[in-house]
Amino acid sequence: MSDASLLIGLPPIAAPDARVLILGSFPSVASLAAGQYYAHKQNAFWPIMGALFGAGRELDYSDRRLKLQTSGVAIWDVLCRCKRTGSLDADIDRSSERPNNFGGFFDSHPDLRVIAFNGRKAAECFSRHVNALLPSLCVAHTLPSTSPANASWPFERKLEVWRMTIGEC
Repeated sequence: MSDASLLIGLPPIAAPDARVLILGSFPSVASLAAGQYYAHKQNAFWPIMGALFGAGRELDYSDRRLKLQTSGVAIWDVLCRCKRTGSLDADIDRSSERPNNFGGFFDSHPDLRVIAFNGRKAAECFSRHVNALLPSLCVAHTLPSTSPANASWPFERKLEVWRMTIGEC
């Protein structure tokens, strides 16, 4: 992995009154290239957001962002920087992981009540780097990854778990 260059993530999508924060581990190659969260066409994230909040792929990216913000949903990643070859979470060089500034984020978003990890890797990175900063009023949930690499979960099953966890927040 020494030949992988340091990658820099995306800024958060968040209104000041966000109640739910969805955290991935780090953006995919497609997301970094597009400058958009969950840009890979086979990722189930936007179809799930469409079903839950009306923020599906049929909308322009800026409209999807706005729909989520007005629904009290924020998106970010646990890591702001890392080295990784390709897009798989398993390829992130653990020694290069640098978390985002969650202390500042939590201070500026006092209405947060739910942290939803988009997959196990995001939850593990958060636990390793950020867990001590988790506000006492927040509940954290690890949800099935929306990544196409998580093919063992059919879309309908992913949607149901996401709906039960954040659909009414």
